[in-house]
Amino acid sequence: MAGRIIGSVTADEHQPLTVAFDADDTLWHNEDLFQDVHREYEELLSPWAAPAVVDDSLHEVQMANLPRFGYGVKSFTLSMIEAAVRISGGEIDGDRITEIIGYGKRLLDRPVELIDGVEEVLDALGHHRLMVITKGDVHDQLAKVAGSGLAERFWRVEVVADKDAAVYGELLERHGIDPSRFVMVGNSLRSDVLPVLELGGTAVHVPYHVTWRHEDDHDGHQYAVPTLGALRDLPRLLTSWTVDGELGPGMAGPAGTGGRYGVHPA
Repeated sequence: MAGRIIGSVTADEHQPLTVAFDADDTLWHNEDLFQDVHREYEELLSPWAAPAVVDDSLHEVQMANLPRFGYGVKSFTLSMIEAAVRISGGEIDGDRITEIIGYGKRLLDRPVELIDGVEEVLDALGHHRLMVITKGDVHDQLAKVAGSGLAERFWRVEVVADKDAAVYGELLERHGIDPSRFVMVGNSLRSDVLPVLELGGTAVHVPYHVTWRHEDDHDGHQYAVPTLGALRDLPRLLTSWTVDGELGPGMAGPAGTGGRYGVHPA
């Protein structure tokens, strides 16, 4: 893969640094509840299949449905229903289908729970230009941003259908961001790190304690990337990359008017 492997940003006091954050499992908890629901789903379908079979069948259905439904809770719920019909050979009853729908509602209704240290990190980096770049269902993701209490800290919030080098490239070009002054922070190597390195930007990996198997499906495990044990270590890392600890004056505060929230159609 082209692009830098060990992260560093170009120090230039006349240009702001843009630091973008993934949302789910980077700013707030998400995958842990999906895992809880997944275990309940396996138990629900235990009359027809062992947990490993349920897991593989659901994953297969999810991957087939991604081009149609995209990412997010609604897509996950539809895939659970379809996989349940397949696994049970059509025998699954209405009560179980209703229970699966309830799983989805519980995921959508979960209050936003910030990951430890998020507010302190954003405050420490508030003199820089901060973004959110997240993928998934637009309504759900923007509701999480609104419910997080963090919205006013970000210059832009972008919800994209997927995260690859082409999508990141379009975002950087649209907002006039120099890749050498761009840092992406997230829990997924597949979505948050490797595509940004391919563009010549910088990425920081902050692993979450559980990961959806799809996010681990990539060929980038051999690359050395900056990895933090906790998000609260990010300000110190960014400072260590620059001359005299200065990354640039940044652009703090709310974005004002004119397209703060973006939706990428690709």
